[in-house]
Amino acid sequence: MNVTQDLSILHLILNASAVVQAVMALLAGVSFMSWYYIFMKWYAVTQARAKTETFERDFWSGGDLTNLYNSAVNDRHHAGSMERIFESGFREFAKLKGQKNLDPKDVIDGSRRAMRATYQREMDALEAHLAFLASVGSVSPYIGLFGTVWGIMHSFRGLSNVGQATLSAVAPGIAEALVATAIGLFAAIPAVLAYNRFSHDIDRLAVRYESFMEEFSNILQRQMR
Repeated sequence: MNVTQDLSILHLILNASAVVQAVMALLAGVSFMSWYYIFMKWYAVTQARAKTETFERDFWSGGDLTNLYNSAVNDRHHAGSMERIFESGFREFAKLKGQKNLDPKDVIDGSRRAMRATYQREMDALEAHLAFLASVGSVSPYIGLFGTVWGIMHSFRGLSNVGQATLSAVAPGIAEALVATAIGLFAAIPAVLAYNRFSHDIDRLAVRYESFMEEFSNILQRQMR
């Protein structure tokens, strides 16, 4: 027997039992999807951070808020999350400020509620698919372990048909079973690392958005005096 050839990864996958092959195919598909979401989320978070920094620089440069609002409205499809939060808050502020017999506190509260609603939508968009990465990171090793256990059981059942149990008889079955665990870890580890990293980055963006809402509310409150 040519051990090197028989125990190659491709040979083990092609000659694995149907259940183990199904587990490997599932894990490979999940890994592909997780990598797709990882790159997509990396681009989204990077863009959100860059647009936030650009808008903060424009906002705190001391320009006119009305001009900044018009710019956000005209370029709405390319605006960042913080810019959309500002747009919704300023729009509600301008609408309520024009109403008579309305308490200034109600104007500020209305503007804050509008910003909070937009903030929640933006956070939902940023956090999209994070749950999938978390699920892949937590479940994939167990799916791979299931394939490993099944493969080892299948290998030992095959020994009942062999007159003498040898390492060469059981090694291929155990090796193909362990491949399932390896694929499960290959799918899980990047997903866990990406989930932790993106969660950290999104939490930092959320803090910046919330701080901006409070500071912008104070600015609007001073304008009501």
